[in-house]
Amino acid sequence: MSRPTIFDVARGAGVAISTVSRAFSNPQRVAEETRERILRVAEELGYVPNPHARALTSRRTETIAMVVSDITNPHFFEIIRGAEMRAKASRFTLVLVNAEESARIEMEQIARLARSVDGFLLAASRLPDEDLLQLAGTHSVVMVNRQVQGIPSVILDQKEGCRQLVVHLASLGHSSVVYLSGPRNSWIAASRWQAIRDSAAACGMSALRMGPYTPTVSHGGAAADAALTTGATALIAHNDLLAIGVLRRLAARSVRVPEDVSVAGFDNIFAADLCSPSLTTLSGVHADLGRSAVELLLDGVAPGPRTGEAPRLVLPSQLVLRSSTGPAPVAV
Repeated sequence: MSRPTIFDVARGAGVAISTVSRAFSNPQRVAEETRERILRVAEELGYVPNPHARALTSRRTETIAMVVSDITNPHFFEIIRGAEMRAKASRFTLVLVNAEESARIEMEQIARLARSVDGFLLAASRLPDEDLLQLAGTHSVVMVNRQVQGIPSVILDQKEGCRQLVVHLASLGHSSVVYLSGPRNSWIAASRWQAIRDSAAACGMSALRMGPYTPTVSHGGAAADAALTTGATALIAHNDLLAIGVLRRLAARSVRVPEDVSVAGFDNIFAADLCSPSLTTLSGVHADLGRSAVELLLDGVAPGPRTGEAPRLVLPSQLVLRSSTGPAPVAV
């Protein structure tokens, strides 16, 4: 048996096809009694509106594109899961796009999808501010793990989280810390470095930034070798993947962690508790980042203009203490 069509609903309700279309896509333009009759007939027939057909009249596809800087990074798993669950709850479809840590690829993918989705969630975008502002001028956009003035965003509290991490290291007697930075065009890397530098100064510690490094396990070796030349006793890597690579290289060089050097990361990925030693890291409820981003976007694509400043949500971060940090070594 073929599926019922909009023609069947129009015939059963005794109205024009355009009226049925408006009843689903723009219900305020249909008399309440007529709309209720259309909905009742549609339910009796088992008719489900085609979102692509509806998009022709409503310009809504009920589809959201989530662009992530690197889909292989486990940090994004929970963010994606939270976004997908929240989108599904509102009967939106989430399309996932991998930017491969490339601003060019990110822009190309956005351009391809621009007419097929209702908005974009940009997670750790590598695009320049001016490109993002231009995109936000024509499409609904929400930033995740990045802030741009005038664009809705949601991030974890980097300032307070980094302060907790640096104070933790200072309490263990460390007087020097090295931040192994992430990609050069990473907003979050710059934000973390500023917070680490300011917190270290407040604690009377010296702080040095090294890098940029690609935030993967394979690049942790070069980061570890460079950090050891500084004589610092505490290392903070841009993310857990880089930190795990650092731990591997230190072990290969017979540098004990945490007896000789303490190491910490960011994101609390699942492997952080499985590596040896287990990794101290700055965490947060990453699924809430995804959920909150979708809510901001759905608010932006709802009928009616947005008023006031673009919302900037800052969710709490949490320091997870494990075995990779310990008392600073005693100078001999």
